[in-house]
Amino acid sequence: MILDRGYVHGGDVYSQPVRMDFSANVNPYGAPEAVKAAVREAASKLTDYPDPYCGLLREKLAVLNGVDRENVICGNGAAELIYQFAAALRPQRALLPVPSFADYEGALAAAGCSPTLHPLRRENGFLLTEDFLKAIGDETDLVMLCSPNNPTGRSVPRALLLAILDRCRKTGTWLFLDECFFELTDEDKAFSLINHLREGDRVFLLRAFTKAYGMAGLRLGYGLCKDRDLLERMCRLSQPWNVSTPAQAAGLAALDYPQWPKEARTLFKEEKPFLQAGLTALGFTVLPGDANFLFFSGAPDLYEKLRARGVLIRDCSNYRGLGPGDCRIAVRTRRENEALLKTMEEALRD
Repeated sequence: MILDRGYVHGGDVYSQPVRMDFSANVNPYGAPEAVKAAVREAASKLTDYPDPYCGLLREKLAVLNGVDRENVICGNGAAELIYQFAAALRPQRALLPVPSFADYEGALAAAGCSPTLHPLRRENGFLLTEDFLKAIGDETDLVMLCSPNNPTGRSVPRALLLAILDRCRKTGTWLFLDECFFELTDEDKAFSLINHLREGDRVFLLRAFTKAYGMAGLRLGYGLCKDRDLLERMCRLSQPWNVSTPAQAAGLAALDYPQWPKEARTLFKEEKPFLQAGLTALGFTVLPGDANFLFFSGAPDLYEKLRARGVLIRDCSNYRGLGPGDCRIAVRTRRENEALLKTMEEALRD
């Protein structure tokens, strides 16, 4: 729980009337019916404690990712794992590109670390470039990256990401890579480090069921890491039974439907260009992102005008390096996208 007005993310459909939510970047198809059925079935087991080891789920994730079960950790959403990772590592000199997901800096601050910030330039489309390599030194404890990045949607170029991995190996630096949008990324830009890891690598890959399987309300994330000592330290920092029985059942069911995020990517191939063209026609500057959302700029009062009409988008002005008029919207179905553009046109006209 957080105190009132302490929330800095999208998806807040509780404190205001919302008829359309474009602020949360989840699969527009929601969760598979099999996942919902698994949650209903899990309700019959609510008198039992959850499996504290997430045994079946970790075993299945290990097979799918080509690692050992001991290389997999599950958490109450990706956010819990971000904070656990920072608390277990307790870095002194972390390097963080900005703008990026707010909880990286929040987790580092909670662990007593004030990171070095590496600004991503608007004139360069907020892309991470090779100058980032020069910022990684022998004194750098940790590099935290998100690819595709949130909120810009820009992926770290494949060659650069491999160069960063190589640089971190040479300097003994930990690399934390958030791949939570990986399964909903354009196929020509989707790239994971999972097949490039080797024993001894100081790399933590973050994944979640939240976006790809429309399970934001269940809270289920997982991490992949070759360093079992770090994972053990993270587990010692976790409360017992942190992943509920319904969440574990939902995760197991979701993994039987690998085509689910693929179907969403097929939708995005049509809807992302449609939405981008509509935003451009309304006078916004749109960033050509690689994920299931679009970042755009213009009309500083757009968020408030849309909220008054029951439409929620992500106001990105609270991200480091961004300001009024910077916004992010999820890509959804054609009917929803048309309704959003129509409401935007009305808001701008008024």
